[in-house]
Amino acid sequence: MGRTRSVLLILMLLAGSLSPPVTAQELRSSRPAARGQAFQLEPNYPNPVSSETYIPFTLDSTLFQNRDSVVVSLRIYNYLRQVVAIPLIAEGTGRSRAEIFNLAFTEPGRKIAYWDGRSQAGQPVPSGVYYCQLEVRGELEPQTRKIIVLNPRRRPTIIPWL
Repeated sequence: MGRTRSVLLILMLLAGSLSPPVTAQELRSSRPAARGQAFQLEPNYPNPVSSETYIPFTLDSTLFQNRDSVVVSLRIYNYLRQVVAIPLIAEGTGRSRAEIFNLAFTEPGRKIAYWDGRSQAGQPVPSGVYYCQLEVRGELEPQTRKIIVLNPRRRPTIIPWL
């Protein structure tokens, strides 16, 4: 019975039938996101995630025209819109490994976040669909991307349902 559920989950993930949860802002907004937005959440890599992933995002220079810094939050949600984790800023960006939650950035450019596949309690998250949401304070609409987590519990086989 457990194998049937995991096969069903994998088929649903592959078919793309699971979509991100709808936020109130998305309901109010009928127009698609503009191409020239001041920030962009890029696809994470690797995806599907087994143990860790990197989440790149870009802050455009137009965000910094009238201000010294920009406050950014990056969160990982489950399908029920519960916050599961807050990624860290990756090393090599000139900052310590701080959580990207109301974190002030003073320079535009491409930034990289790191998530180790663990919840805020430190436990590995179960396999499933998660959503990464980038929010820049002062901007109207946050951006969301789907993250698929596959945690193998046993050795992989050629035919996954056997």
